[in-house]
Amino acid sequence: MSNQTSSSWVDNESQIIGELFPNDKEYEVFKSLLDQRESKTSAGSIDSMTPGEILTGTIVETTKDFIVIDVGLKSEGLIPTEEFALDEEVEIGKEIEVLLDKAEDSYGQILLSREKARKQRRWEYIVENFKEGSVISGTAVRKVKGGLMVDIGGMDAFLPGSQIDNKRIKNVDEFLEQEFKIKILKINIERKNIVVSRREVLEEERYHKKAEILETLKEGDLKNGLVKNITDFGVFLDLDGIDGLLHITDMTWKRIKHPSEMVSIGDSLEVMILSIDNTKGRVALGLKQKDKNPWAAIEEKYPPGTTIRGKIVNLVAYGAFIELEPGIEGLIHVSEMSWVKNITDPSQVVAKGDEVEAIVLSVQKEEGKISLGIKQTENNPWDEVNKSYPTGTNVNVEIKSLTNYGAFVEIEPGVDGLIHISDLSWTKKISHPSEILQKGDKVDAVILSVDIESKKITLGVKQTTENPWDNIEKALPISSVVSGVVKKITAFGAFVELENGIEGLVHVTELSDASFGKVEDIVAVGATIKAKVIKIDREQKRVSLSIKDFLIEQNNTNRDDIVIGNNQKS
Repeated sequence: MSNQTSSSWVDNESQIIGELFPNDKEYEVFKSLLDQRESKTSAGSIDSMTPGEILTGTIVETTKDFIVIDVGLKSEGLIPTEEFALDEEVEIGKEIEVLLDKAEDSYGQILLSREKARKQRRWEYIVENFKEGSVISGTAVRKVKGGLMVDIGGMDAFLPGSQIDNKRIKNVDEFLEQEFKIKILKINIERKNIVVSRREVLEEERYHKKAEILETLKEGDLKNGLVKNITDFGVFLDLDGIDGLLHITDMTWKRIKHPSEMVSIGDSLEVMILSIDNTKGRVALGLKQKDKNPWAAIEEKYPPGTTIRGKIVNLVAYGAFIELEPGIEGLIHVSEMSWVKNITDPSQVVAKGDEVEAIVLSVQKEEGKISLGIKQTENNPWDEVNKSYPTGTNVNVEIKSLTNYGAFVEIEPGVDGLIHISDLSWTKKISHPSEILQKGDKVDAVILSVDIESKKITLGVKQTTENPWDNIEKALPISSVVSGVVKKITAFGAFVELENGIEGLVHVTELSDASFGKVEDIVAVGATIKAKVIKIDREQKRVSLSIKDFLIEQNNTNRDDIVIGNNQKS
C-alpha cells in the first residue's frame, strides 16, 4: 500500500468516525488516539529494527505461555513467561527493556527477550565500569571442563581450575555456591567472555597480610601457629597467614633425629619469634627457647671428675649417649669404655636403656657437648704395670693369638703383651711364629719393655736363655772340629745345625778338594757330619765351616769318613 492510499484511507476513516461520534468531545479523544497509532506506525517501521537491539516496551497482555509487549511496532512482541521470576509482579502498562530477538518468525510474529536484554545491559555495565585487573565479587554457579563458571552481577565468567586457590585442591565441588572475590584477568569484547582468578586475589591478600603481620612481630614475642609441613630439617608453621620455620635444633634442648618425634601436621604450638627477615619475609621460630637453657650452668653443675648416673638413650658407631637430665646428654666414646679391651662397637659393653655410672671428662658448653667415661669408674690395671712387671721380669704366659710378626700373650686379665718374631730364638731364622708356637701354649718369657701411655708390653722368649753368640769364640774356636746335622741344602752349600743350636754354613767350595757334580754328591739332608770352624762373624751371626779342611787335616780324602754313625750317605 502506497503512502497516498494510506493517507486517503485515514481521511475516510476520520469521516466515518465523525459520523459515529457526533459529540465533538468524544470525537476529539478518539481522533487523538487514532493519530497516535498512525504516528507509531510510521515511525516504528519493522524494517528499521536490527535483531539484538534493545527496545523499551509496555506490557499489554499476559497469557499462560507469553507476555505480550507493545514496543511501538506494527504488532506486539511476545516474551516467554519463564523469563520472568515467579514472584515478579507482571502488571499491564508496566514498561520494561527487551531485546529484539527476531523481527518476525514464521507466523510474522515479533520475538522479544527480556533475559537477553538484561544480559546485554550487564555486559555493558561490566565493560564500562571494570577493566582487566579489577577485583569483583562473584558466586560459583556450576562446574565446567577445566574449572568453574562464576556469576558476576548476572554475567558468567570462567574461573580456571589453576586459578581457584593458592594451594592444591582435591575437589572443585566444594567451591560451588560460594561467593568470593575474584580478579578479572581477561575481557574478550568480541566473544563477550571474561576470565577471572581467585588465586591472585588470595596471593595479594596473603602478601598484604604478611606485610602487616611482619610489622607487628617482634623478636622474643610468643605466637601461636599451626603445623602445616614437616621436613627433615624442621617444621613450617602458619602464623595467621604467614609461614615461620621452626628448625629441628630449636625444637628441644634434647637430641632428636626427626621433628616428627615431637609434632604432627595440624598441631597447634606456641613458639617464640627468634628473628625476622623483612626483606625475604622469613621468620625463624623457637620452641626450646621458651624453657630455661639447661646448658646455662652446665660447667658448674658437671665439672670434670663428677660421677653421674644415667640411662643409655642412643648407640652410634663411635659410642653411646647417656641422658644426665632432660635436655642434657653426654657421649661415652668407645675409647673410654674399657682400660684393657679394644672396643669397636659400643654394644659390646652397653645396651640402650641400661642405667650406667660414668665420670665427666670434659664439658664444651658452647658446642653443647659433654664427654664421659665408664672405664674411669674402675681401677686402671696399667697404673700398676710398671710396679708389677718391671723390665727383666720373668713370667709364664699363655699364647692368645698369632700374627705374621709375633704372638700376643695375656700377662694378667686385662693386660696383654707381644712377643715379636725376632725375640723367639737366638739362633733360628723363623718365618712365622707358628713354626715353634701354638695358640694356648704356655711359655716362659722375659719383660723387655713397658709403654704405659701406649699400653704396650713387649716380651721375649729367647731372652730366657743365654745368648750363644755372646761367647761364640769360646764355644766354637777357630780351627776346632765340630759335629752337626745337615738341615738344608742349597746350590751354594749346606746349612748345618751345631750342638749349641747355632747354624753354620759349609760353602760349596768347602765341601771337597776333589771334583763333584752337586752338593748332594757330598752330603744329604739329615746326615750328621764333622767339619772344621774356619770363620766367625758375630755381627752377621754367621759361622763358616769346612769339610774339605777337616779331611785334609786328617790326611783322608775319603768323603764317606765325614759322615758319623748310621746317617751315612748312600
